[in-house]
Amino acid sequence: MSTGFLYDPRFLDHDPGRGHPERRERLTSAEAYLRRQPWVAALVQVAGAEAERRWLQTIHTDTYIDRADRVCRSGAPYLDVTDVGVCPDSPFVARLVTGSLMAMADKVLARELDNGFVLARPPGHHAEADMALGFCLFNSIAITARYLQQQHGLDKILILDFDVHHGNGTQHSFEDDPSVLYVSTHQYPYYPGSGAASETGTGRGVGTTLNCPMPAGATDSHYEAAWRERILPAVEAFAPEMILVSAGFDAHRTDPLAQINLSTGCFAWMTRRLMELADKHCAGRLVSVLEGGYNTDELPRCIAAHLQVLSGVEAA
Repeated sequence: MSTGFLYDPRFLDHDPGRGHPERRERLTSAEAYLRRQPWVAALVQVAGAEAERRWLQTIHTDTYIDRADRVCRSGAPYLDVTDVGVCPDSPFVARLVTGSLMAMADKVLARELDNGFVLARPPGHHAEADMALGFCLFNSIAITARYLQQQHGLDKILILDFDVHHGNGTQHSFEDDPSVLYVSTHQYPYYPGSGAASETGTGRGVGTTLNCPMPAGATDSHYEAAWRERILPAVEAFAPEMILVSAGFDAHRTDPLAQINLSTGCFAWMTRRLMELADKHCAGRLVSVLEGGYNTDELPRCIAAHLQVLSGVEAA
C-alpha cells in the first residue's frame, strides 16, 4: 500500500497571534513525533502547491477573496471575526493548504498513491463563502471537492468530518447539492451552533447532509454506534467515487477546546471504517487533511494512529 504524506514548512508562516490555540506548534510537534517513527520512512513525500484563484472561486466569493488579501496585507490582527487571527502571509498559506490537498488528490486519482494525508494549517471547514470563521480562511476540503468534480469529472464525493466542531462552511457549500454527501460527527450544542440532526440538506440536496451530533462527555461507544447505525448505511447507499476526510482530532479526551472523550484508538477505528468504505466503493481512493486538534502532546499520537491505518502499518 502506498500512502502519501504532505508537510510543507511554509504552513508555519501563518501567525494568528500570541496565545492563539491554532499555533505553529500543532504541526512542529506532530512532524517531530512522526519523524521518530520507523514506519514513516515508507510514506511517499508529496510537495506542496498553491491553489489558483479560479479554484477558490468555486466556493468563495470574489469579494471575500479580495478582502482576505487586503485585510491581511494591512497588518490587521484578525479577519472578519476575532478568532481568525491573521498576518500578511495568511492568505498565501491558506491557498497553499488548499493547493496541497488538491495535489494529493491528483496523485491518488492518478494511482500514483493509494491514499494520502496532508499535515497542514490553518484549518478550513468553518470558512463560509463570504466570511472567515473559526480559525479558518479558505475551505480547502470544499474547494478540493469542487476541483475533483470540475477538473476530473467525478460525480459523487463523500466528505466525512470527524472534527469535534461542526463544519458549517462545508455543509453550507453543498447542502443543496446531491452530488456531495457531507457527514459530520461533532459535539452539540457547541461552536459554531450548527449541525443539528434535523439539518439534512435543502432543495435537491435533501438527504445528502448527515449530522450525528454528540453530547458533551460522549465516548468511543457513542461514536461507534453512530457509525454502525447511521453513517455506514448512508455511505453504502450513496456509493461515493472518492472520500475526503476533514481529520480533526479535537474530539480526543485531552483536547482543551471541547468536551468529547474519545481515545486515540477511536480515531484509528474510524479510519479503518473509512478505508473499508473506500476499498468497496472508490478503489481505495481517500485523502485526508488536518483540521482541529489543540493538545500538542496528544495530537501527534492521534495523527500517527490515523496514518498507521492509512498506510497499512497497523490495523485498528
